[in-house]
Amino acid sequence: MNLIMSDRHLELPPADPDVTKWVDLSQMKITNCVGCFGCWTKTPGKCVIRDDAVKIYPLMAASDRVLYVTRVVYGCYDTVMKTMLERAIPVQKAFIRLLHGESHHYQRRVVPKRAVVLGYGEVSCREREIFRRLVERNASNMNFQDVRVEFGPEDGVEQAVRDEVLTWERY
Repeated sequence: MNLIMSDRHLELPPADPDVTKWVDLSQMKITNCVGCFGCWTKTPGKCVIRDDAVKIYPLMAASDRVLYVTRVVYGCYDTVMKTMLERAIPVQKAFIRLLHGESHHYQRRVVPKRAVVLGYGEVSCREREIFRRLVERNASNMNFQDVRVEFGPEDGVEQAVRDEVLTWERY
């Protein structure tokens, strides 16, 4: 399954919902993680907060190809994307393993994935460098087999997404 998750509405052509899921985070009610770790202890694999995030993180776990579209702010994901990524910790277990000499959580039925992260907005060279590093650091915890980070202007986001989806259809 493919997943396109965006922090803004995108006017895109319809896709086969059995193949590609589109999530417009700007239309979702997603509250901040409260750090209770209930998803690891009380209800393993399920967040105790009942909002739209509980419908999204299973899609993140099951997708083998993802495209995350986010405004880059101070070298980081914009608020709604960052909030969703933080709320996805139920896809990880509380247990730690060594991976490439670093400690990381074990994944809970998370499909290895190919990922593209499309950052948009007025992003300086320094912010791009910081954002690339952030995505690379997140990649292990998101179970990315490989990840590519692209940047573009806000008015080019929809075309960039269309172009990426076209490459998916070719492979």
